[in-house]
Amino acid sequence: MKVNRLHGFDITLARAKELQIELVERIIVGGGPAEEDIHIVAGCDCAFDKARGLIFGAVVLMSFPELETISVVAGSAPIRFPYIPGFLSFREMEVLIELFERVDNAPNLLLIDGQGIAHPRGIGLASHLGLFLEIPTIGCAKSRLVGECVEPGPDRGDWTPIKYKGGQIGSLLRTRKGVKPMFISPGHLVGLKKSRELALVCTGKFRLPEPTRNADIAVAKYKKEMCHVQQ
Repeated sequence: MKVNRLHGFDITLARAKELQIELVERIIVGGGPAEEDIHIVAGCDCAFDKARGLIFGAVVLMSFPELETISVVAGSAPIRFPYIPGFLSFREMEVLIELFERVDNAPNLLLIDGQGIAHPRGIGLASHLGLFLEIPTIGCAKSRLVGECVEPGPDRGDWTPIKYKGGQIGSLLRTRKGVKPMFISPGHLVGLKKSRELALVCTGKFRLPEPTRNADIAVAKYKKEMCHVQQ
């Protein structure tokens, strides 16, 4: 699929912060695809081998609404950016972009294990990658980065707003009864309500939405295979 490469990744922390401030103005929060217009959903995730200085990535394409795996694309690259909270996208996006460029059919929706606009400068991994891919993206995080919220009700679909600096930046969503809620935030080209609805409809019997859950499984498998080959 075509990727709009807005900048490179061989940059300093200061430049990374400048880019976040510049790019956040391009993020569109609102609207989102209707379910009947979604045919392919994608998930992506990364894993690291710090000893070898490698980052592994995987992109999983799934049919919608069946949520059956269509294809998996995986690869690796050198780690070029340090781990700094709030700058995760500069550490992970380079390998993910290369993988998406190998995808034949562009997905109609992308779910990411990370933050969207629920970020100190409003541009987490889901938002940043959404700008490069120019498709609707949703951040589906397991923990909170910024903002305040209260525990939602116990049933699937219960939610409470995540608020930051006087506005709502996401939803704390119970994706399954009896499990910890997920931190859902719009990435790009989708609104708060639609992010919550689509994250829930992409979730089956597990806590995580199927695209991100399967991407996590795929990248762990790929990392194990590659580390075994290199031994």
